[in-house]
Amino acid sequence: MQLVIGNHNYSSWSLRAWLLMRHTGLKFETLRIALFTPGFTDQIKQYSSAAKVPVLLDNGQTIWDSLAICEYISEQHLNGAGWPVDIQLRAHARSSCAEMHSGFMALRNEMPMNCRRTVDNFSTSEASRKDIERICQLWDEALKISGSEQFLYGDFSIADAFYAPVIYRFNSYGVALTPQLEAYKERVLNLPACQEWLELARQETEVIEEEEV
Repeated sequence: MQLVIGNHNYSSWSLRAWLLMRHTGLKFETLRIALFTPGFTDQIKQYSSAAKVPVLLDNGQTIWDSLAICEYISEQHLNGAGWPVDIQLRAHARSSCAEMHSGFMALRNEMPMNCRRTVDNFSTSEASRKDIERICQLWDEALKISGSEQFLYGDFSIADAFYAPVIYRFNSYGVALTPQLEAYKERVLNLPACQEWLELARQETEVIEEEEV
């Protein structure tokens, strides 16, 4: 099984699939293609006509898009454990991931993922503040309905993998959180897989100027 990803430091969509697979102990090979380099498009098209990362290659199957990859991994390799067992929690988790997948554009544009950087006194726009408030609301709801003191829905799930890039953003840009959400953020950041991703990001030398806000 092979997972094609972009830069560890910048590629939030790559992180989502990689984190689920690494945290759950799956065996796979990582193929890294640096984003926005002259050969990127030609290289990624060797794996997917969508020309975007991540891409999963498994048993002759090509799966692209991080949500599709996570669904496939849960179904084919985790016996469905990528999602909570409880139907209410599973529905909420899927809705949360779908909202992340299609929304929060202000936060994405103004606060790009940059794992190795810390920004002091970052000023957010009203649109970004609304995105942050909504994300915190989702996390609060998840922790409340699950009663979890670990991850959003109890055990680590696709939802935690999907919000991991947001956690790196909150960490980089110094977003203030309630004690409960700060503790959740730290639990995710301290996962061995997240520590590994951060170290790989720090080892990279590429700089994408538009991501260095």
